[in-house]
Amino acid sequence: MEKEEIIRRAVEFIEQNYLKELSEVAMSDEKFSLVIDFEKLDKFDPELAELLLDDAERVIEGFNAAVEETEILEEGQPPKVRFTNLPETSKVKISNIRSSHIGKLIVISGIIRMATDVRPTLVVGTFQCPSCGTLIDVPQDDVKLKKPELCPSCGKRGRFKIVKKEFVDTQKITIEESPEALEGGEQPKRIDAFLKEDLVHPKMQKSITPGSKIELVGVVKETPTYVRGGESTRFDLFIEANNVTPIEREFEEIEITKEDEKKIRELSKDKDLNTKLINSVAPTIYGYDEIKESIVLQLFGGVRKKRPDGTWTRGDIHILLVGDPGTAKSQLLRYVSNIAPKARYVSGKGASGAGLTATVTKDDFAGGGWILEAGALPLTNKGIVCVDEIDKMEKHDTVAMHEAMEQQTISIAKANVHATLRCETTVLAAANPRLGRFDPREPLADQIDLPPPLINRFDLIYTIRDVPSKTSDEKLARYVLSIHENPEAVEPAIDKDTLRKYIAYAKTHVQPKLTKAAEDKIVEYFVKLRNRRVNVEEEIRKIPISPRQLEALIRMAEASARIRLSEEVTAEDAERAIRLLSESLKEVAMDETGEFDIDRVTGHSAEKRSKTYKVRDVINSLTATYKDGVSVRMIIETAQEMGVDPKDTEKILNELARVGEIYEPKPGYIKKSF
Repeated sequence: MEKEEIIRRAVEFIEQNYLKELSEVAMSDEKFSLVIDFEKLDKFDPELAELLLDDAERVIEGFNAAVEETEILEEGQPPKVRFTNLPETSKVKISNIRSSHIGKLIVISGIIRMATDVRPTLVVGTFQCPSCGTLIDVPQDDVKLKKPELCPSCGKRGRFKIVKKEFVDTQKITIEESPEALEGGEQPKRIDAFLKEDLVHPKMQKSITPGSKIELVGVVKETPTYVRGGESTRFDLFIEANNVTPIEREFEEIEITKEDEKKIRELSKDKDLNTKLINSVAPTIYGYDEIKESIVLQLFGGVRKKRPDGTWTRGDIHILLVGDPGTAKSQLLRYVSNIAPKARYVSGKGASGAGLTATVTKDDFAGGGWILEAGALPLTNKGIVCVDEIDKMEKHDTVAMHEAMEQQTISIAKANVHATLRCETTVLAAANPRLGRFDPREPLADQIDLPPPLINRFDLIYTIRDVPSKTSDEKLARYVLSIHENPEAVEPAIDKDTLRKYIAYAKTHVQPKLTKAAEDKIVEYFVKLRNRRVNVEEEIRKIPISPRQLEALIRMAEASARIRLSEEVTAEDAERAIRLLSESLKEVAMDETGEFDIDRVTGHSAEKRSKTYKVRDVINSLTATYKDGVSVRMIIETAQEMGVDPKDTEKILNELARVGEIYEPKPGYIKKSF
């Protein structure tokens, strides 16, 4: 089909189907392109539609020329034509793109792994003949600058000087296949795509940041790979984008209609709302009502606040699940990652510090310079990241999470790249006890391979124990069997789409504040717990609760109010937060006497500190007598007389040696380092 015929048919199609839309684009400051439904084109002119798929570039140019010919447009830059709703046959997995797709219009979907800065690209260069002064326009469609070989007027060859340049804004993005599209051990493949003109407008940039999930319509093109001293026979593939549609959006970007809002308002007044929400979290998993209730609060979140000194207080609620194998921790994490519109599931063993935070890579489009590639935490900014088997991460990688979880930023200073990424990300993590089963008598930090500062950043920590019980085991068995017999019988009380919209509406429209009654409840609980009566026998006072738990209470109370779409945090919300925090502390911070000691969470309980001080006193008194070294056996025996178990003394001596307080001058003897 000739170019003139393509333009004629395109003009006819636009005038019959898209004049109203074209006039709206011409008059709007918000719209910059004319989006054409492929299905409409296929019904109007099947031959032209087929040609669009096979010879995309020529047909798209024809449609852009047709838009310019319409009388509706005034002077100015005409809108570009973008195509959407392509047939299923045009949808191609990134790993399946081959040379046969070159020149064709296809649809791919995936996650943006990297995006460069927007840079101008030369599209038309105007050159002047040095002999006769004739101006020659040369379209630029390659990486290298094209110059005219000879002057069309005088026929002379010479050094043509470029006198005018016509630019378009261009951005390069790297798209990676979504994990859910992969099979078995298949590796996700990547491809570069180039976005131009209105696709890189500032209003479009929000939906094409690293971590965003998009569907991209574009033309497959080839470019030769670089080889020294000649042209290469090998080519790389890339896509020139025609249209970009975001698939995965933040809570704030979910479209909520008037009907949705009415439905959400009615649901918020339901007396059984809390029960319905709890039953909507992983309904196929039996029990764990308190954990599910906490996850519901986590999804709604507290309010992020700015302090007078310019720093921020996070509103995100972080939860850690520690449990025996086979207790459905991973299933809970998987479900939550499917509910949230912006979520990511990562496994600790396969996650590195750079993979979670950020790394820097070299890029030719950026002039061979270094560019930042975001990891899982910043990619899920204003979303939720589910980290399974967090205890399997390397020690130096877990350090990377400290700043992200509390300050909610990630600072990078690598390869001349100095940047601070926003990381307002909620963390739901799961870990397995070191010895397979959780022992409630031992401090939490001694049972999982996580540094104490990281454990301390979680607002709620739950232990999931697999304890045999005839009654509960029978209920569990019957529940599992009923699901196997009839999988469709277990339906969530609130469907996934409605739940997403409800959470999105609450997070964007409700910013609750504490009432006097709620403040009094929280203050009373905090003060009463911290200032309990002290036993005379206690050498070191226990710290039942710290200011970090106080902030957690506020966040959970705010989330509870958000569930009701209430602007006020009531005393009932505060009581709910207190109940959940108390249950969490009972599992990880309660000592043998039945009292809370928050330092048990980090492995430095008051009892342990007391024993350490006793062992230190023994070492100090004995080293004053034995200058050349004290027998370890003598230290253990003396400490035992003071009530310290020999095993505990050995552990303390190893810890003191590790931090450099003592050393071993000869086997079986120790000396103080200073």
